[in-house]
Amino acid sequence: MARKNLLAGLTEMKLTAVNSENSPPAAKSPPLAFAGRAALGAVTRSIDDLAARAHAAKELEARLTAGQVIVELDPALVDPSFISDRMGHDDEAYQAIRSAIAAQGQESPILVRPHPSASGRYQVAFGHRRLRAAKDLGRAVRAVVRTLTDQDLVLAQGQENSARTDLSFIERARFAKNLEDAGYDREIIMSALTVDKTTVSRMISVTTRIPAPVINAIGPAAGTGRDRWVDLAGHFHATPNPANLDALLESETFQKVDSDARFHHVLSLFTSTDYGRDVPTTGQGRGQARSPRSDAQFWAPPDGTQIVTMTYHARSCVMAIDRRVAPGFGDYLLTQMDRLFNEYMAVQDKHRSEDSDVSSGA
Repeated sequence: MARKNLLAGLTEMKLTAVNSENSPPAAKSPPLAFAGRAALGAVTRSIDDLAARAHAAKELEARLTAGQVIVELDPALVDPSFISDRMGHDDEAYQAIRSAIAAQGQESPILVRPHPSASGRYQVAFGHRRLRAAKDLGRAVRAVVRTLTDQDLVLAQGQENSARTDLSFIERARFAKNLEDAGYDREIIMSALTVDKTTVSRMISVTTRIPAPVINAIGPAAGTGRDRWVDLAGHFHATPNPANLDALLESETFQKVDSDARFHHVLSLFTSTDYGRDVPTTGQGRGQARSPRSDAQFWAPPDGTQIVTMTYHARSCVMAIDRRVAPGFGDYLLTQMDRLFNEYMAVQDKHRSEDSDVSSGA
């Protein structure tokens, strides 16, 4: 017999900024030195956290689908949720899900409800990427069909996503803003995202202060955390229309780099004193924003695959790594920073010594 009230506990969870109700108190970690060993430890902890959150997501899905009959549906009959969460679709996580389903089949069902306004159709609560993978592979999607109110759906969608780590901060913030725009109060948003009132306020403030076209142009920026987005929101609050913003968003330099690098380009409009000085205009009065020193520089291995993009500003040099091509390269670089920095310092010492010899007439 199907179990009842599987969503009953979703609005009664004790909320913190980052923890679910079953999460143990986080142990206080000592400050990390910028060293290879510490960086490797951070990577290991990150992997452990990903595994724990994936397990929590599976447990949540199991609770929401327990005792229900799993059916196979034509993906063409299933529509997305009425509240958007993800910004990007062609990410490496989706490709991994698609490959796993192609090789092993769909192990976990998605959760759908009968469509509230289209007879014979369904609407997803969670499992959008599994649905897309089934559609791309030309196979039926395994699903649990439940009667859900709009509120039930967004709670299930939000909490399943919160149990994972593959939604970036700005995607979660946009989800919170979309819920508020749809008329849901802060208590529901807190329950959906499993966060406290302060965090919800900060999320919505970020998406309110930064223009939506700018957020959409930047994209999910998976490597850019809350504090950087809050910083950018503060700049837009003080200067809503920074010079050369439109030219930057339309420039080839901006569009050919990944999402995190695009974030840094926009932030540089405020933090680099002469970022826009080199902006040439065309006959139509539109421009292409360039870095003060040069356009982006690139590095590729012998096979020619572009992996690293370097952009230079007045006070910073930003390196962006294409994680679709080399997903672990950034973590590996952190483990090598001690060696690389020591080699750099040795070269600098050698140059200083040579300059000293020249000036002394040796």
